[in-house]
Amino acid sequence: MSTNRTYDDRMFIETFEHEYTWLNGFMRNVRRYSNKPALIDPGRDQTWTYKELNEECNMLAHALKEDSVGKNDVVMSILNNCPEFCFTYIAPRKVGAIVNLANFKLSPGEIARLIEHNEPKVVLYVAEIRDIVAEAEKLTAHDVARYVMCDNIDNLELPEGHVHYKDYVAGKSKEELPRDFPHHIYDEVVRMCTSGTSALPKNVPLNDINEVLSAHDAIMHYPLNCNDVCMNMTPLFHRGGSHSGGTCPTFFVGACLVLLRAFSPRVTLMYVEKYKITFLTGSPSSLEMMARTQEREPFDISSLKGLVTMGAPLEKAACERFLEVLTPNILNGYGTTETFWNSFLRPYDLPEYAGSVGGSCIDDEVRVVNIYEDRKAEPDDLVPTDNKTVGEVILYCPGKTTYSYYNNPEEQENKFYKGWMYTNDLGFWDENLYVTINGRKDDMIISAGENVYPTQVEEAINEFDKVADCMVTAVPDAARGQAIAAYVIPKDPSLTVREVFDFCLETPMLSAYKRPRWYKIVDSLPMTATGKKMHYMLKQQAAKDLEAGELKRK
Repeated sequence: MSTNRTYDDRMFIETFEHEYTWLNGFMRNVRRYSNKPALIDPGRDQTWTYKELNEECNMLAHALKEDSVGKNDVVMSILNNCPEFCFTYIAPRKVGAIVNLANFKLSPGEIARLIEHNEPKVVLYVAEIRDIVAEAEKLTAHDVARYVMCDNIDNLELPEGHVHYKDYVAGKSKEELPRDFPHHIYDEVVRMCTSGTSALPKNVPLNDINEVLSAHDAIMHYPLNCNDVCMNMTPLFHRGGSHSGGTCPTFFVGACLVLLRAFSPRVTLMYVEKYKITFLTGSPSSLEMMARTQEREPFDISSLKGLVTMGAPLEKAACERFLEVLTPNILNGYGTTETFWNSFLRPYDLPEYAGSVGGSCIDDEVRVVNIYEDRKAEPDDLVPTDNKTVGEVILYCPGKTTYSYYNNPEEQENKFYKGWMYTNDLGFWDENLYVTINGRKDDMIISAGENVYPTQVEEAINEFDKVADCMVTAVPDAARGQAIAAYVIPKDPSLTVREVFDFCLETPMLSAYKRPRWYKIVDSLPMTATGKKMHYMLKQQAAKDLEAGELKRK
């Protein structure tokens, strides 16, 4: 017994620290809800009960163990919203490994850098990117033990040396593996990738208690229970994908998850009607497309108990329309990959507070602090709650983050301070401590729900030998929210927009969603006296140039 306790704390410590894990929560549901649907894949017209889902995960776990995957080894998942994503989210925990969730939209060069940084023993990837992964394999020096191609609906041929998922798990036992390693709530179990200012995304480690408390956060804010049916319209590899109505809370509470590989408003509404979906998660732009479709062709969506939106502010006029056309229960979350969501607009906040990101989540705190050129503001150095003074938004989130990055101490020191995450988001707040976001310190672009940092795109374009320098910014785009525009200073006066476009298309360092849509050849770029690029000035000019027709596509 600890000397500073008034009771014998040994059993509590042993039980809490070693048994209060996400995997034990999932196994609890395997016992409680053995024959209850856990996973539905409309793409294959297949349903797995909790018993069957666990058996699939056991087969994968046995396969991983045969490849010598064990405690603290990395299994990389480059998967879309397919069944194998769910198996891969669970199975590595059974052998003590870490699942590294990567964006399947990355370029070969970006995937190669991720592989070299994380050193996975096994890489599982979706069939549609087989050529990209094969190219990435050539670009990396790290020796991956096994490349496994998943979700091969169209029966594509395998790259040389790779194995199909069905063959990888064929003949493997469905029985539980013996636990031959210690579990601890501080063990890393998931590693997520967030956007970065270079071609290597920041890698965010999440420990087991982060997973449990993230699940609890979604469960109490929805609220979510074992009778619910969830579907996420966004990719599950995102924190808002797997942790908001995705694999993390759904399988932890014993609910059912319906997979949506790619968003379509009509298909989404059809699934809501067919599968009696109760909670649907997506971006405001997704809700807009759903509302238009529902007005033209109404589906029975009366099963919906809530629509959860993330990734962008929910404008008041749009909110009022969604409340009328889709559901009276809308929730709008704000947060980061590192911290999940940290503020929330609940149904009782809307539509009055639409446009803001709401108040802090139950166990979190969101603040707006002063901005200084040479240092971080202290966490209690607050701007006035006058709904107009702009500061930096910081997040206190003790349960859902490790306050760290994997093998990136410089960025870790930059982002985390005294138990807070400094987001680089700019905003203001009111007397009720409801925060409104109005910009980014680092000029991040959000295009079609994906975060794009201008500096990364600029770095890639500047590799072109006919380019002297460039700047990248955002312009309004009806379909994407924002589109990427590149302003290029030529090194060779013969440089054309078409050549820059072709370079961006061919370079392995730019994913498709990071390639500029608009271009302009210029003589100079807006700079400070010390030579820093002024992206905010360029953004203002780009909007004017787009309207005037001065930006070119190719």
